[in-house]
Amino acid sequence: MNSKTIIQPPLWKSYLVLCKPNVVAEMLFTAIVGMLLAVPGLPPLDLAFWGIIGIALAASSAAAVNHFIDREIDIKLNPQRPLPQVFLQPNQVLIFAAILGVASMVVLLVWVNVLTAVLTFLSMFGYAIIYTRYLKRMTPQNIVIGGAFGATPPLLGWCAITNEIHPYALLLVLIIFVWTPPHFWPLAIAKREKYALVNIPMLPVTHTLEFTRLQILLYTILLLIVTLLPYLTGMSGLIYLGFAVPLGLGFIYFALLMMRTKDDKTAIRTFVYSIVYITLMFAGLLVDHYVPMLRVI
Repeated sequence: MNSKTIIQPPLWKSYLVLCKPNVVAEMLFTAIVGMLLAVPGLPPLDLAFWGIIGIALAASSAAAVNHFIDREIDIKLNPQRPLPQVFLQPNQVLIFAAILGVASMVVLLVWVNVLTAVLTFLSMFGYAIIYTRYLKRMTPQNIVIGGAFGATPPLLGWCAITNEIHPYALLLVLIIFVWTPPHFWPLAIAKREKYALVNIPMLPVTHTLEFTRLQILLYTILLLIVTLLPYLTGMSGLIYLGFAVPLGLGFIYFALLMMRTKDDKTAIRTFVYSIVYITLMFAGLLVDHYVPMLRVI
């Protein structure tokens, strides 16, 4: 017998997969950095706690909606997910997403502030509906335009603490926004055949691989320039700069390596580096923020 026996995991594990915990964890990290950078010392613990809970619930809700909308293409694109494996039914996923979404709004409205709730809702709606349902299927610039919704966590964290939209918070959003295309396109190159199979117009599908690799290189150069802005505007000091420059040059190196080797293995390595990159960049912002005696402004 050639057929494989599919062992259904515990129900809670299937629901956990819907939340995309790895993606949400990275988003929460940048949101927490936004909270910490918003004030000179430590932010109020109650606002920070409820802000994290509310943002996490909203991000998980949007991720579940993403699973629901993509359930048909995931049969070929991501067959290991709960819906293609029939571990969960579509109505179960929708109900789960709705519960998380409503809970996030209640938490943010009652225990944080209205501004954070509104911005979180717009981000959640933008990713789950505008990007997943429309942009993803309409244009090869889907990840560029849709990246605006995924770039908001540090702004949400900042607003949760201060109840205001600060230019420095928008600068953090800009960094993630510019980082998103060179972060995602290497993975899209490695998965280009699957995207083509389900008619998703990712850049490596609609354009040549050479063009996509060139775009990645150009974006990494732009990213290095953008990441200098926190230092140039006085938001951060030399400690942060010590993170930004070598990390940015490292990203450019991987982009050049992709153009030279032209293989999927290097593309995956670039994708992995991009995750390490954004984590260390925001860690550098924190280190710089909490070591004021070494800062040079």
